[in-house]
Amino acid sequence: MSDASMAGHEVAPAAVRRLPPWRQCLLQGENALIVTALAAMMALPVIEIALRHLFKTGISGSSAIVQHLTLVVGMLGGAIAARESRLLALSPARTLLRGRWKSAAHAFSSGFGAAVSFFLCVASIRYVLAMKPLGKILVYGIPVWIIQLILPVGFGLVALRLVWRGSDTWSGRGAALGVALLMAGLALWAPLPPERMMIPALGVLVIATLLGAPVFTALGGAALILFWGNESPIDAVPLKHYSLTTNDTLPSIPIFTLAGYFLAEGGASGRLVRVFQALVGQFRGGPAIVTALVCAFFTSFTGASGVTILALGGVLMPVLVAARYSERSALGLLTGAGSLGMLFPPCLPLILYAIVANHSAHANLTIKEMFLGGIGPGVLLVILTAWWGVRMGPKLSPERRHFDPREAWAALWAAKWELLIPVVAIAALFTVPTTVEAAAVTAVYALLVATVIHRDLHPLRDLPRVMTECGLLVGGVLLILGVALGFTHYLVDTEVPSRLVEWSTSTIHSKWLFLLGLNLVLLAVGGLVEIYAAIVVVVPLLVPIGVAFGLDPVHLGIIFLANMELGFLAPPVGLNLLLSSYRFGKPMFEVIRAVFPMLLVLLLGVLLITYFPPLTTFLPRFFK
Repeated sequence: MSDASMAGHEVAPAAVRRLPPWRQCLLQGENALIVTALAAMMALPVIEIALRHLFKTGISGSSAIVQHLTLVVGMLGGAIAARESRLLALSPARTLLRGRWKSAAHAFSSGFGAAVSFFLCVASIRYVLAMKPLGKILVYGIPVWIIQLILPVGFGLVALRLVWRGSDTWSGRGAALGVALLMAGLALWAPLPPERMMIPALGVLVIATLLGAPVFTALGGAALILFWGNESPIDAVPLKHYSLTTNDTLPSIPIFTLAGYFLAEGGASGRLVRVFQALVGQFRGGPAIVTALVCAFFTSFTGASGVTILALGGVLMPVLVAARYSERSALGLLTGAGSLGMLFPPCLPLILYAIVANHSAHANLTIKEMFLGGIGPGVLLVILTAWWGVRMGPKLSPERRHFDPREAWAALWAAKWELLIPVVAIAALFTVPTTVEAAAVTAVYALLVATVIHRDLHPLRDLPRVMTECGLLVGGVLLILGVALGFTHYLVDTEVPSRLVEWSTSTIHSKWLFLLGLNLVLLAVGGLVEIYAAIVVVVPLLVPIGVAFGLDPVHLGIIFLANMELGFLAPPVGLNLLLSSYRFGKPMFEVIRAVFPMLLVLLLGVLLITYFPPLTTFLPRFFK
């Protein structure tokens, strides 16, 4: 599995059966817990809606339960991701190293990540102990600190598993453990004052990240080092992790992701490809249009371009090659289209941007506004991608230019339930009180389509596997978000945002010049930093500057996300580049060369989004 992705290999039942009995019990127990938590998160809001409409009542504390289940899913999913060696790590050095050097890099980065996870575990224990005397009750007499125990348990499991997964040999695991103990020892018994150790520690952190340490340990490590160097309590990191993961809107992220997994893991991909082939396949470049539309559809629900490339690459590549696209053009198109749906509702980055902007930067921004604002720019990027695909496609012979209305109707009828999913999601967003309830309605509908209507997924055989995969992805993302907020907390404490605002407004006097510089900076960030981490770290710094320049908050958010989408294709470590290299077995240089024209086309789209605000602001203002 590529270090760039958490989505790819599943937990194989045969591999589970080869494990010792105690490890089988632990693995199956973890999987069962995360499946139960996700099922409850999906079911409780729907039951709440039904009780409210039928009996004018509800479930006491259901919102608080769902919020804390998000914490449970995040920590358990992160532990499972560590168990399967699928914590997100953007490591250019490890892809270049071979043999002993690669093994040494893996052991060192794993050991360093384990040391960071250990200190996050210690900080979480201190935080839980501080919360216990307050006696806060969640619901039904259950103390909040009991649920908060999942923080140290989760980080502790991650630390142990990073050491275990540091190598396939006992000597390699010993080396990883040695690195972890050395780093922990230096932090606990530093030979120099912490403020003098801070810069060298950050240097080691950068090296470990380049060698493959998980993204969450890079951000969490940076937060811990900065707090430690300033002799401030490190308890702020788990505190911020807890406050973010129990945010009242955040549960919509795992629930919408679950809906996307129900869609992606069944036979929906084949039915949707058939629909778009029947409708536009007869035109020149029809397969390219199909690719753009299907990828946008899937990414908008899964929230991860990785899932789209890995799930649809094997379906769409043969379609493009059979239509006489060159292998390079097909590779570039699939890689570029992999993240097209990021600006369409209910994609996760739109939700997360609104949450972080309101939580950390006090922006008056709703998720509905972000959803509406993303539609116009999202359509523009799909059109540009399809246009490029049409230009690159061969001219079809006259006999291929035939539209078959019977086939089109049959394809539409076969896929009618999947095509209604966006309608259900958007209708729910505008009819139920909260985004979480809308997400739950969408997920239940997608579940019924996959298990009852089409029977693509068997309730007992397939659902636990699919829900565990979803929990793994969500857990890896929430680990990043939680510790990144701790890093952001340090930046806010040291008044970095206000200083940036002061510097920007005194140095740059033109809004349009600021936007150009913003595009350049965000493109670089998107090519180097994982999108969820970028949202949590960069948005609190960016929003005050945008306000100072009088930018519409929705427009600023879409500019940010459009640049992040473009960053998926930006060398050297754009995520889509790494995923395509893995999925299609191509060298990185070949993928970069194939996708470069697509990068330029989408760059044009991002500039149009930036300098033509009505494209973004028209719908939010129309529905105000």
